[in-house]
Amino acid sequence: MSIQKIGILTGGGDCPGLNAVIRAVVTQAERSDIEVIGVRGGWRGFLENDTIDLTRNVTRGILHVGGTILGTTRVNPFQVKGGPERVDAAFKAWGLDGLIAVGGEGTLSLANEMYKRGNPVVGVPKTIDNDLDGTDVTFGFDTAVGIATDAIDRLRTTAEAHERVMVVEVMGRHAGWIAMHAGLAGGADVIVIPEHPTSIHEICEVIHMRRAEGKVFSLVVVAEGAMLKPDKDSEAQLVLANDAPDAFGRPRLGGVGPYIARAIEDETGIESRFTVLGHVQRGGSPSARDRVLALRFGVRAMQLAQEGKFGRMVSLRGDAIVDLPLSEATAQRKVVDQSWLDLAEVFTGV
Repeated sequence: MSIQKIGILTGGGDCPGLNAVIRAVVTQAERSDIEVIGVRGGWRGFLENDTIDLTRNVTRGILHVGGTILGTTRVNPFQVKGGPERVDAAFKAWGLDGLIAVGGEGTLSLANEMYKRGNPVVGVPKTIDNDLDGTDVTFGFDTAVGIATDAIDRLRTTAEAHERVMVVEVMGRHAGWIAMHAGLAGGADVIVIPEHPTSIHEICEVIHMRRAEGKVFSLVVVAEGAMLKPDKDSEAQLVLANDAPDAFGRPRLGGVGPYIARAIEDETGIESRFTVLGHVQRGGSPSARDRVLALRFGVRAMQLAQEGKFGRMVSLRGDAIVDLPLSEATAQRKVVDQSWLDLAEVFTGV
């Protein structure tokens, strides 16, 4: 299939490596004299006719830069009156032969819906949560784990100096991959993730056990989407600081870290502090691994468009870049399985 013009957008939360994907798409496209336009602000750009011409000159020097030069939003065209029709019209008005949509579950689900409407779309998986089942790993995850681990290492020294409990809240909406990896790498005493709800009492039992062993401080790593049980046998509940949902109707997470720190101090009397890493995990330069993975994804996504293989998403399987249908890529979520919980139990009590 011969194509002359391709679009690219970045949607959802930003993460390290997005600019590397953009650079790769543009570089691969220019090898075949294909024009690339960037759609600003995710799907919102289709609704507001907001685009930018992308060339190698424009994308030169962005490989190591975090964020995205295209900007990103969580705008959902299906929640805007006439939104899907306006996206269809923009495809035709701009003369696009295809679109590369870079994003997580929300963005790629929209990409699949747009494909079903007849728009040629290729997906690139992006989520630092690493919870897309269609790929072994997503770019941005390695960087986020590195940042979280570095923070835990730094907090360890002050926790030990003051004989405190330090609670570190990291990202992870439905899956605790960042908390699990950073917690293990940072030597956490407790790792709390969405896949394995626990209670404050169980967390405090571990802290007391560590004190009895002679350890005067404790590190608790918790994913923002972790659910807590009032007691061991009760139903788990989500702890939120903000009840307002986002554009996709999902809860705005955050608040479980401070809650756990206060509850630990109330139950044990041990001074406890919390740190919410939040968007710090999204910012800054991507790691070398994330840069290379993003480049590989970008080149293969552009090749799929050139081959006319739309409605598909690039994926990492082992060390190979493959592709699969968008519908399969977003069908289910990849969560921390029992083997990881068993590993964590060797080093933690919860």
